Amino acid sequence: MEIRTLRAFVEVVRQGGFTQAAKTVFATQSTVSKAVKQLEEELGLQLLDRVGHHCALTDAGAVVYRRALIILAEGDDLKAEIQELRGLTSGTLRLGFPPIGSNTLFARWFVAYLSRYPGVDLKLVEYGSKRLEELVLNGELDFAASLLPVSEHFEWQELRREPIDILLAVDHPLAQSDTLTFAELAEVPFVLYGEGFALNPMIIEACRQSGFTPKVAAYSSQIDFIIELVAVKLGVCFLPRMIAQQRPHPLTKCVAIEQPAIYWHMALIWRQGGYLSPAAQAWLELARSQEVAGNRTQLCAG
Repeated sequence: MEIRTLRAFVEVVRQGGFTQAAKTVFATQSTVSKAVKQLEEELGLQLLDRVGHHCALTDAGAVVYRRALIILAEGDDLKAEIQELRGLTSGTLRLGFPPIGSNTLFARWFVAYLSRYPGVDLKLVEYGSKRLEELVLNGELDFAASLLPVSEHFEWQELRREPIDILLAVDHPLAQSDTLTFAELAEVPFVLYGEGFALNPMIIEACRQSGFTPKVAAYSSQIDFIIELVAVKLGVCFLPRMIAQQRPHPLTKCVAIEQPAIYWHMALIWRQGGYLSPAAQAWLELARSQEVAGNRTQLCAG
């Protein structure tokens, strides 16, 4: 079993077919098809159910795909360690951030890092916390920012802990309160975040503890759009206090929420026991320094 055949198979699954996979691995479609066929013959099992131009994983294919991701991640770790032994001065750092709060937490960080290590190539992606955790586990990202708690598969370092407040239209009846409880929101429509955002389960669990299931008026991954939906009275939303203060809107009001209080608890995460390249180690060292700490809370290691 060769690494190239596993990589070809993984890319066929990721890209949904042989044509796009061939472009990703810089090979011909015929070469990719032969590699997957070779893997199937070697294992004696069909891995892909080919229907027209599309492919679906068989049960055996799902097992091989999961294991192949781990093998490829370990292979990348091996290459990185060898490069370090050769004394390479350049490198690549792969980072993932959620759309909420990244500009505040990481802008100064990027500037400080690149001023120290201009030869390092930064690769950035933006997703919700759950998708970022998957990418870190698969070895596709060195670090990601995610909300705590995270599973035992990760090591982590706390970055910031902020109360989550409720944002209402300025003339909403509840906007006159100094604080609110979740129980008072039982009949109020919510504007929640898009799929994969870790804030959604926190909000829904707080509602459950208060004895109701929230009415959802809309979902969005765009913070500014969510705020506008609140301003036009479609519903209410929940924002980390820091984010709400950065985006004042004349038609909205931010109110502290309690019983139960929930928090935006952001951490830098990486794979438990995973290899950290020199570029990644430098990023982690900078994370622990006062240069980028700002006014975040006390650092913790997990």
